[in-house]
Amino acid sequence: MESTTLEMEPTTTFQHFTLFTDYDIHLFRAGKHFKLYEKLGSHVVKHGGTEGTYFAVWAPNAKSISVIGNFNNWNNSSHHLHARWDESGIWEGFFPDIKHGEIYKYAIQSTTGDYLEKADPFARYYEMPPQTASVVWEPHYEWKDQKWLERRKSLAGKPQPYSVYEVHLGSWKKKYEDNNRSLNYPEFAQELVQYVKDLGFTHVEFLPVMEHPFYGSWGYQLTGYFAPTSRYGSPSDFMYLVDCFHQAGIGVILDWVPSHFPGDAHGLYKFDGTHLFEHADPRLGFHPDWSSYIFNYGRNEVRAFLISNALFWLEQYHIDGLRVDAVASMLYLDYSRKAGEWIPNKYGGNENLEAIAFLKEFNEVVYANYPDTITVAEESTSWSGVSRPTFLGGLGFGQKWMMGWMHDTLSYFKTDPIHRKYHQNDITFSVMYAFTENFMLPLSHDEVVHGKGSLLGRMPGDDWRRFANLRLLFSYMFTHPGTKLLFMGGEFGQAMEWSHDRGLDWNLLQHPLHAGVQTLIKDLNTFYKAEKALYQYAFEAKGFQWIDYSDRENSVIAYQRMADDKEDVLVIVCNFTPEVRYHYRVGVPYRGMWKEAFNSDNSRYGGSDVLNAGLLSTSPVKYHGGDYSISLTLPPLAVSVLKLEKEITEFDLQEKGT
Repeated sequence: MESTTLEMEPTTTFQHFTLFTDYDIHLFRAGKHFKLYEKLGSHVVKHGGTEGTYFAVWAPNAKSISVIGNFNNWNNSSHHLHARWDESGIWEGFFPDIKHGEIYKYAIQSTTGDYLEKADPFARYYEMPPQTASVVWEPHYEWKDQKWLERRKSLAGKPQPYSVYEVHLGSWKKKYEDNNRSLNYPEFAQELVQYVKDLGFTHVEFLPVMEHPFYGSWGYQLTGYFAPTSRYGSPSDFMYLVDCFHQAGIGVILDWVPSHFPGDAHGLYKFDGTHLFEHADPRLGFHPDWSSYIFNYGRNEVRAFLISNALFWLEQYHIDGLRVDAVASMLYLDYSRKAGEWIPNKYGGNENLEAIAFLKEFNEVVYANYPDTITVAEESTSWSGVSRPTFLGGLGFGQKWMMGWMHDTLSYFKTDPIHRKYHQNDITFSVMYAFTENFMLPLSHDEVVHGKGSLLGRMPGDDWRRFANLRLLFSYMFTHPGTKLLFMGGEFGQAMEWSHDRGLDWNLLQHPLHAGVQTLIKDLNTFYKAEKALYQYAFEAKGFQWIDYSDRENSVIAYQRMADDKEDVLVIVCNFTPEVRYHYRVGVPYRGMWKEAFNSDNSRYGGSDVLNAGLLSTSPVKYHGGDYSISLTLPPLAVSVLKLEKEITEFDLQEKGT
């Protein structure tokens, strides 16, 4: 591996060599240095004509720090770092005998009397877990995604489709003939990229790829915030994977976890013997749900660490967006806590004012530096303005997961169709608040674990009805306002609940019903991207209009999706029962000829092929508040989408002598 080296002016001795300027230190202490990865951590540099490695670590309560590794037989009596003279709490040193690829840790003697061996919080690479040492690493990669980045920039701020395929890398596919091995980054570049492209998703989203010691945490318990996990290859290998996605026209979103971190001995917890990154008081600093520790967002250096980390992935890895995990747990001081287990803010409320300020600053800095990327909040409460600009009082996220839609929709679909007429509000209520935020509709990993079963497994009835319901669910999601996210396996009807220890059941694609669901997803993505009415006003009420939400007896709903061009209008009719409904009349906005542009009951998807063939002509029968209507056949447990083929005006009728 070729290393990238920095040429530094020989202004100091090796022992007092530094990458920091006085201005860097000023920004760091003020919490405004957002490229700390260029200064802290390990860096291969040339100093005085000699190549070596410069180390810098923030540990204000350390009594002494040395670098240990194979190069000194893990002896903490050599390779000492020196505390800076400016009370920044930064220790640093340059060692010509430590090269690219060396493994190391910091041996810290704390003022508290503790002796600690810590991994580098800014390390770019780590040993393969369960080993925990950092690796001196300067990734070298020649990017080839310039066309993608230019296109991304040209589309910034414009309406565009977002159809996201959510992936846990370790369990997407296993090499069972190779000791149940997961794919590596180059193999993902060959197989996953082509798969996502073939299915037509616009983006892929990875559960956290940052280094994490416990595989069973799915990546949500991070120790290496600046390193892609070594389980699947090197940092350069991961860059190659991102590059391949970009060259295939697919964006990459990463799950990012600024809400908590684990208490592993080599990690951030009590880093210098004191509560450096986390609050000392467990009522503020300990997370009861995940037995992990909460960042101290009121500490300037901690905010700079986290925001630097966000920018690091966007800059160094060309990442297109960050989905921020567990935002609700950050916003509320009493999240998952009983009375007496939390401390009110200075106004006596339960809002975490420091976390709120951090999230606002994070979004402001991200969009100021990378306005063509996106931030997405996983926020499960009704907090107002999550995806509204900070200058309007919002948190500043680009989008927010629509958790209420997910909960109500899955609850509705679990209900036997014979009883759905009593639960009509569950499937219509989401539109009441659909435009209060920039919502993404998630059918995520959280919905197919912990005994919930797979999406297919939740559907009631026999196999025919279960698969029809699943096709109905996906078709309803793709025509509902908002952007889309689907966790891996759902796209072909994974039957078993997801397990991080197993690969997906790819053998199911031998069966026509499973293959049909996959074909449906491919066609839905194609249709979604082709129809401006489905995405131009994804977050605005002007892109949606109810036709009828009150047909409870038949469990049918109908609505319009619209774009600027009035001919860019779609009429969507959902039949949530297995009954075929003949001569079902639906009001339409324009007189003319309509065509069934999509039908989830098509036999190519495994359906029963109850289709509306040919052109459908409007009748001057007033219905659903409109002047015109169409009589059609509603397929069972299916969605039918009608598109205006040719509007007929009064002038057309006069021309024809009608």
